[in-house]
Amino acid sequence: MDVQTAWLPPAILAAAVLLGLAWRLASRRCSLPCPTWLAWLVERDNPFTRTNRAASIIGQLGLQPGMAVLDLGCGPGRLALPLAWAVGPQGMVTAVDIQPGMLERAGEKARAAGLDNIRFIQADAGKGKLPQGLFDRALLVTVLGEIPDKASALKEIFAALKPGGILSVTEIIFDPHFQGRQSVTRLAEGIGFRDKAFFGGRLAYTAHFEKP
Repeated sequence: MDVQTAWLPPAILAAAVLLGLAWRLASRRCSLPCPTWLAWLVERDNPFTRTNRAASIIGQLGLQPGMAVLDLGCGPGRLALPLAWAVGPQGMVTAVDIQPGMLERAGEKARAAGLDNIRFIQADAGKGKLPQGLFDRALLVTVLGEIPDKASALKEIFAALKPGGILSVTEIIFDPHFQGRQSVTRLAEGIGFRDKAFFGGRLAYTAHFEKP
């Protein structure tokens, strides 16, 4: 590598860091979900951590056939499809996303897999579009930080869960919207959830919260 090109890797890294910080700050004012053109990236498991792998997240949920599951911020269906297989034909997965392009991609994958137990809804989190008292499990996988009004979103999820239902929140440090465990726990408990279980570490984790 010559002197003229030696500066490129640090410059690219610095630009990526600045972009991540700008995206993180902007998301506090408005919803900035992962764009549809990056669906190919977010529909794959992160190779750097086990915490964000679909099999790990789903395996911790204690799913049973016939359960109703909410995948909020489903994106292109990375979790919605294996969730649908886990709950079986008597169960139901409700996959919600703000972007029609993401829902279209997830729907295409579900049809190709022969799954008819996924219901797709285009909606903003916290806008009162979810049925109440229906779900056994709800998932927010690297999504919470994209929601400007997190308290309203969690209140809606709380109302949508059955008593004893579990909210599963997954966060990884690679996400520009990363939310630390303490802030997530404080927010969830303020809504009425109680801390149920924790998997992973400080920089990549899944936290479970139970509706009493």
